[in-house]
Amino acid sequence: MGELRGTECLSQYDLEIISLKRGRGAVICETDQGMMLLKQCDVSEKRIQFEDEVLSCLKENETIFVDDYRRTVAGELLSAGADGSKYLLKHWYGGSECDMRSQNDILAGVRQLACLHLKLRKVPPSPSWDQKSVEPSLLTAVYEKRNREFRRIRNFVKQRRKKTDFELLFTGSFEDFYGQALLASEQMAKISERRELFLCHGDYNNHHILMDGQQTAVTEFGKMHLDVQIWDLYHFMRKALEKHNWNLRLGKGMLEVYDRILPVKKEEWTYLYLLFLYPEKYWKQLNFYYNSNKAWIPERNVEKLRLLIRQQEIRQQFIQFLRINSSIL
Repeated sequence: MGELRGTECLSQYDLEIISLKRGRGAVICETDQGMMLLKQCDVSEKRIQFEDEVLSCLKENETIFVDDYRRTVAGELLSAGADGSKYLLKHWYGGSECDMRSQNDILAGVRQLACLHLKLRKVPPSPSWDQKSVEPSLLTAVYEKRNREFRRIRNFVKQRRKKTDFELLFTGSFEDFYGQALLASEQMAKISERRELFLCHGDYNNHHILMDGQQTAVTEFGKMHLDVQIWDLYHFMRKALEKHNWNLRLGKGMLEVYDRILPVKKEEWTYLYLLFLYPEKYWKQLNFYYNSNKAWIPERNVEKLRLLIRQQEIRQQFIQFLRINSSIL
């Protein structure tokens, strides 16, 4: 199987190793104290300290299962490998990833997110929060940058004499999606100063939700930061709805599950509406096109763009539902 990098670090922990195997770009360790995961760590110790403090608070709650960190015998969060690399050991879980084809799994993922958000609101701030990676995102600046890219790509495609299938699809759909982008960024700028900030997971998706029938664990808090928590919900919902052809009933079901545990305020409805209004997936396809070999675009990307255009009407139905519930009338 070859050498498993970093396993020499395990001697620095107070545990007995039963077996080792590769998994998730790391080493999964069966130990006398349960399953662990050893992975190389390239972030600062201050960042790891921040994550450890928050995860330790979450671990105290029996309804929240997270991949909290294990300290060495010397009390350190990071251990040093033979090559000088830093490694992190954390508790891990069996089970499978949240299945985005299963509506039951999706709703369970939303339920766990609402519980997580509720507990994150109760974590007391500490000096470790004072670092750039914890600061809230500047979404208005992100939207403005993307809108400039929209215009740059439009001008570039206009000058192309013989257009590819991708460029023809883009030309016929641009004004509709770009109009949504402008409206979303304009309205977001008006409400950005009124944001209520709490800790967010930062990358809540099906790969970071592990289910075994008895418990649901949330993992990988490397992008945790202060922001509007509803962004986590948007990130998860968008991927689920894209998989299910923007099923309005599923969308409403996810929101009902979340709202039942952590009631959504009017301002959060507005924020969620604007997040969905901005055509993020459309921008990603155009960004890929503009930064790739424009003479040949893979057929799968042409199909992705075609699907986005085809789903536009049903996507709009869900956006309209959010708009009705928001403070924008």
